[in-house]
Amino acid sequence: MKVKEILEVTKGKLLCGNEEDECINFIRDSREIKEGDVYIALKGEKFDGNDFCQDAIKNGAKICIVSKEIETKDNVTIIIVKDTLKAMQEIATYKRSLYNIPTVAITGSVGKTSTKDLVASVLQQKYKTLKTKGNYNNEIGLPLTILSLKDEEALVVEMGMNHFGELRKLTNIAKPTVAVITNIGTAHIGNLGSRENILKAKLEILEGLVEKTVVINNDDDLLHKWALENSDKYNIITYGIKNDSKYMAKNIKLYEDKSEFYFDGELVTVPVGGEHFILNSLCSIAVGKIFDISTKKIILGIQKLELSKKRMEIDKSKIGAILINDTYNANYDSMKAAICYLKNIPDKRKIAVLGDMLELGEFSEELHEKVGMEVDSNIDVLIAVGKEAKYIAKTSKAKEKYIFDKNMDATNKIKELMTKDDAILFKASNGMHFNEIVNELKS
Repeated sequence: MKVKEILEVTKGKLLCGNEEDECINFIRDSREIKEGDVYIALKGEKFDGNDFCQDAIKNGAKICIVSKEIETKDNVTIIIVKDTLKAMQEIATYKRSLYNIPTVAITGSVGKTSTKDLVASVLQQKYKTLKTKGNYNNEIGLPLTILSLKDEEALVVEMGMNHFGELRKLTNIAKPTVAVITNIGTAHIGNLGSRENILKAKLEILEGLVEKTVVINNDDDLLHKWALENSDKYNIITYGIKNDSKYMAKNIKLYEDKSEFYFDGELVTVPVGGEHFILNSLCSIAVGKIFDISTKKIILGIQKLELSKKRMEIDKSKIGAILINDTYNANYDSMKAAICYLKNIPDKRKIAVLGDMLELGEFSEELHEKVGMEVDSNIDVLIAVGKEAKYIAKTSKAKEKYIFDKNMDATNKIKELMTKDDAILFKASNGMHFNEIVNELKS
């Protein structure tokens, strides 16, 4: 992409520099700029990227996209636009249009990131594949992912949302050839009001769909119903464990650090525990088959899975206890899945360290109590942390229960209780900063 193309796409103005300059790496953090990069001066609630342009230039930026005039430098190209975020999205939309490649967009209330990791690992067996880093899945992260496209032959993007209209914007930037919806849970129900509204918001992903192929988790009640009602409008491909689906797992076996099942007569080993990862693996099989990847290569892709950080990371404490770090985010459905995984770990004392789930609004007390009901007598110790987590403790039947307001107090209690024979699950919304507890306990 050249500067003149950016000027055309964004209707921007060239303050100085060369229209023929090549734009390769787009970076929004001036501290991460390397020689020759393009710096995008985004504005946030607490910062203005325009204020860091000189730092970006010192670090080697040769092109800056800004929304207010800055002091110009020799050999630096400056483009001024009305809104740098909107401009970045317009540039990403344009760049996506230059690539005729398989593009898989993934949304859902639970499992987006791990499903993205699995799908990308499977596609990587046939194509050079770019995937969303971490959960870089919003109006900033998704455009930046697309702007990092170079010689890749496939693209897998994750799409998150809190409100109506957000997925509509993202899908029209990414223009997916396949859309995946993992489930309709209760994440962000405080903003959207009901699971039915969450479904409606998730279905916005279809508005940018280039082709009509949709992959859904058929075990989800609302997606199952939607699929039955829309089979004449889309090529709907289903996967599931409970409901009859096109792609299903047979002879499932769950272990502490892996899962196994049979598909197409072949043994599939998922290198992480939990039944929900079997569903995510089935989704990756469905996507792999869409792109004519052989069963053997799909199985190899699943075996090579590398999860994003803070998602079912298994580590050891200083004294040898198993630490299960699933702290990136939490809602009722992901809490339930993680607790189920903990219950199935054999020959260990099971400790659940559970914190607040955020953005639940008026449903918060009810959903925290529902989580508590999952923490039954199969859990030896419950440590609840936060203002809302007391409702988890209220309905829990764990053998021992402790309630804390602060992470440090919880950390001290865990240190006091912990033995080498424990399996300890850490799960809460990212804003609870539970990763700090895990890091304190790790060897």
